[in-house]
Amino acid sequence: MRAAYVHKEDVGMFGKTPHGTDGVDKDVRRSIRVGEVPVPELLPDEVLVQVMASAINFNTVWTAMFEPIPSFAFLERLGRTDPRHDLPTHVLGSDASGVVVTTGEAVRHWRPGQKVVTTPAYVDSQDPITHHDSMLAADLRAWGFETNFGGLAEYAVVKATQLLPKPAHLTWEEAACSMLCASTAYRMLVSDNGARMKQGDVVLVWGATGGLGSYGVQLVRNGGGIPVGVVGTEAKAALLKRMGCEHVIDRSQFEHFDDEKAWRALGAEIRRLVGEDPDIVFEHTGKETFGASVYVARKGGKIVTCGSSSGYAHEYDNRHLWMKLKSIIGSHGANYQECHEVNRLIDKGMIHPTLSAVYPLEEAAEAARAVQTNRHVGKVGVLVQAEREGLGVDDPGKRARIGEERLRLFR
Repeated sequence: MRAAYVHKEDVGMFGKTPHGTDGVDKDVRRSIRVGEVPVPELLPDEVLVQVMASAINFNTVWTAMFEPIPSFAFLERLGRTDPRHDLPTHVLGSDASGVVVTTGEAVRHWRPGQKVVTTPAYVDSQDPITHHDSMLAADLRAWGFETNFGGLAEYAVVKATQLLPKPAHLTWEEAACSMLCASTAYRMLVSDNGARMKQGDVVLVWGATGGLGSYGVQLVRNGGGIPVGVVGTEAKAALLKRMGCEHVIDRSQFEHFDDEKAWRALGAEIRRLVGEDPDIVFEHTGKETFGASVYVARKGGKIVTCGSSSGYAHEYDNRHLWMKLKSIIGSHGANYQECHEVNRLIDKGMIHPTLSAVYPLEEAAEAARAVQTNRHVGKVGVLVQAEREGLGVDDPGKRARIGEERLRLFR
């Protein structure tokens, strides 16, 4: 099958220089290849999916940069129990929409021909903790990042517990772009495992037109919260307004967020907009913003974090955490039930795809580069076996009721 992948022989091609230092540009177009790779055999609890479309997530960028460690280390570790994954090629991609081709003998709830979307948590359902919260499983892996055979290929291999029905009103590329980011944002904000947002909560959303933030803003508005979106350009601010986010902060008005003077200025701007401090801060940018996030949250407020795209080594003034009784909540991915719940919201037209651009599989490296350099808003899709954009809609009536303007807002 054809796939977008990285090759083990390219590990080290960028040297050991940390990303963004000494002028080194770890351009993922140099490391992502498109070509032929083997299709693996299925285990009894797995499903082979014909991929119609996929999407780029930041974990694809990390893999292609071989950071923070080369993902072949994950494949080697998984290979001790499942040798299929330990290959010199790593097929990328943690999102997909497609059609079930065949199933392992232990699969009960899926059959060939069903249209599906994938979810990213790859877990062992026989581990007892998965029946409480699969994100606590000892062997939890991010599909297509910590496993092989991801979504940027003509065929993908997934656990049966990674599949959900494709929303019938969406195109293949729209359906493929939501699950990882939308479910991550749902767990962060709505789930009992996250911040448990309630009506009226003020929520500061960093990167509010990005892959995570664009779903975060929608979930805040749907749940009766008050989003305050942070973006970096006037164009992104205008897009937020069209999403219905009334309160927008252009981060370019701040030189940095490195010290308390800058944090105070950000807090003052939030209070100017909404009259109070945030109940919740939606964090995923990490090192550049974390100190500010801890500072601006209200007394007793929550900072919920799922990533660190600007760096993992966070610094903040702990006095503002302990003396004001704030909490930091770590959140990672989403369990199967949380994915089901957010897919239901998408299917009902309450949450919409934030797809902004679509590339063919042959240009997967260019699609990943757009995400790497932040030249995008929302999500970047990749057509795989879908012949062109716009295919896959099975309920045009529902699509018409929801409206093209809402569904294509980010286009």
